[in-house]
Amino acid sequence: MPAASQIKALIVDDQSSIRQILANSLAQLGFAHVAQRKDGKEAMEYLEQNPTHLVISDFNMPVMDGLALLRAVRANPKTQKVAFIILTSEASKDLVQEAIKAGINNFLAKPYTVAKLREVLEKVFGPIT
Repeated sequence: MPAASQIKALIVDDQSSIRQILANSLAQLGFAHVAQRKDGKEAMEYLEQNPTHLVISDFNMPVMDGLALLRAVRANPKTQKVAFIILTSEASKDLVQEAIKAGINNFLAKPYTVAKLREVLEKVFGPIT
């Protein structure tokens, strides 16, 4: 996989502050291409038009939550191979099982550190820097 600077990422979260913190964390890891959307519906519209390697999505969002977005991504031939990480503060057994069934690549628990973010990303992509 390309270095972090070559990975095109999309952050999906209804809280702009969380999106910005995550974008800053990705920048610290060398990501240069990071887009942001506030819900799953906007994310799918973006993904339809923009080749993307990675989606990091919150679980709880209005309009379309992270699990619904994951299912939509996996069901769409244009986006089905995109790496998908759910960002969540609730890691209930049911959510984990549903996300695994739907094709999740990994989870990132809130709160997280940049080191933990790197670890989760490297489990998906291999070394990123």
